[in-house]
Amino acid sequence: MKVLLEVSARHVHLSIADFKRLFKADAELTVKRELSQTGQFLSNDKLDIISSKSNLSGVSILGPLRRETQVEISVTDSLKLGIEVPIRESGDLDGTPGCKLATQHGQINIKHGLIVPKRHVHLSLDSARKNGFENGQILSVKVNSNGRSLFFFDTVARVHKDFMDAIHIDTDEANAAGVKGGIFCEVEAI
Repeated sequence: MKVLLEVSARHVHLSIADFKRLFKADAELTVKRELSQTGQFLSNDKLDIISSKSNLSGVSILGPLRRETQVEISVTDSLKLGIEVPIRESGDLDGTPGCKLATQHGQINIKHGLIVPKRHVHLSLDSARKNGFENGQILSVKVNSNGRSLFFFDTVARVHKDFMDAIHIDTDEANAAGVKGGIFCEVEAI
């Protein structure tokens, strides 16, 4: 099955309470651009991720606001911050490290929620059924590029009725393959 590849740069999903503490109490998350997944968007708002070793400035906040704050970075980012960050699926935050988040209006320390997102393939129910894929199934993704083609194994299928078909990898993975997204890749069961 051919699926569009999208590269996900570092970003933050904030809870309502954390958003209110980092911005003015009456502030609202505003849409800069819609993302491929229904209801998801890149906001106009940014923040800094701060550790005792370094910081990552101007990190995008994605919307809508969530029940719990989650910070998604690459392995390279974790090395810069000096924090050992586990590779996890979105929402699997137990036992993850925390960090400081800051804006010009405020700062907070989150106790957990810092992850390197596990690469995954969003699939609609229809696409999953047609191709015999199930939610949580491990798939492989073949990326054809000029001189750096590779396979990404250990890619999780995320199936939902509202999903648009899209492969999500982070910037480290995209750099390894020499791609920027916007290409179609072959997805197969392992």
